[in-house]
Amino acid sequence: MVDHRAIQLIHAARTSTSLRREINRPAVSSSAHPLHARDAERRRRLTRALQLAVVAAVLTIALKAGAYLVTDSVGLLSDALESVVNLVAAVVALAVVQIATRPPDDDHPHGHDKADYFSAGLEGALILLAAGSIVIAAVPRLIDPAPLESVGIGLGVSLAATVLNLATGMFLIRTGRAEGSVVLEADGQHLLTDVWTSIGVVAGIVAVVVTGWHVLDPLIALVVAANIIATGLRLVRRSASGLMDAALEPEELTAIEVALADLSSDDVQFHALRTRRAGRRAFVSVHLLVPGHWTVQRGHDLAEVVEQRLRQVVGDGSSVLTHLEPLDDPLSHEDVDLDRPVERGAVTP
Repeated sequence: MVDHRAIQLIHAARTSTSLRREINRPAVSSSAHPLHARDAERRRRLTRALQLAVVAAVLTIALKAGAYLVTDSVGLLSDALESVVNLVAAVVALAVVQIATRPPDDDHPHGHDKADYFSAGLEGALILLAAGSIVIAAVPRLIDPAPLESVGIGLGVSLAATVLNLATGMFLIRTGRAEGSVVLEADGQHLLTDVWTSIGVVAGIVAVVVTGWHVLDPLIALVVAANIIATGLRLVRRSASGLMDAALEPEELTAIEVALADLSSDDVQFHALRTRRAGRRAFVSVHLLVPGHWTVQRGHDLAEVVEQRLRQVVGDGSSVLTHLEPLDDPLSHEDVDLDRPVERGAVTP
């Protein structure tokens, strides 16, 4: 039910303090705004995490390339190629984060968070490119199998690279979820996929040594290619979903609907709920219908309560917009759909 006492308190506080607040308000530059300072600190945290990912990717490539050169295994070559994708993705993500964490401005009033999706999409495309390279390298070896060399040394080096990837991937996922960064989480998920790929490659090479079936080496490489194709397609799909303004996740929508139902009554109703997400920022808009005889102030006070409640539901950094309409006006019920016919002719108040 609507908390009318909360609305009254909001109105009383606004009336008694608004003049004093205007008189005593200090001049605050845009660069000193607390939200902008928080964005700058977040950018520094994300940048440090991605710099770590770049260093880890360079070390991993060196280790895996060495393992391939020692063993001449196309399975290990496929593993090394995926790590090259990791490096390129981390460098691109490092650049994108500098854009995505900028505060809203005149040219981008809704913020720059969608830049995250470009990075995730590019990483997915690069993964698909790496998969194609693996297939090209594996098919000739499948036709003409060759023995492996210095397997013990190669596997030891590959396992060291795998441990490094595991630690980096878990760190990126944890940081990405804490910061609401699609870029970091996608990079971390890719690294964990790389870990499972490496484990599969190592197990397959051991099987080659035990059985003497050299054809297993290129077969393992093709399995790796199929696995990272699935990962690449998943990242591209997620990127496209964000760029196409997909609605919030079902759990978030349910929480919003529960909150609105709790605020509803015979005098207060809601419709035209629309949601979307851009990176860490959620956008929610909803129409608030109240009796036509209510004052603008009373409706506005209720809207403040509704917006605050929804911000609590969808989290920090969200944008919530309400549109106030008279409950008893038939026109209020004609704008539920996104597209509304344009009225021709003069429009008068």
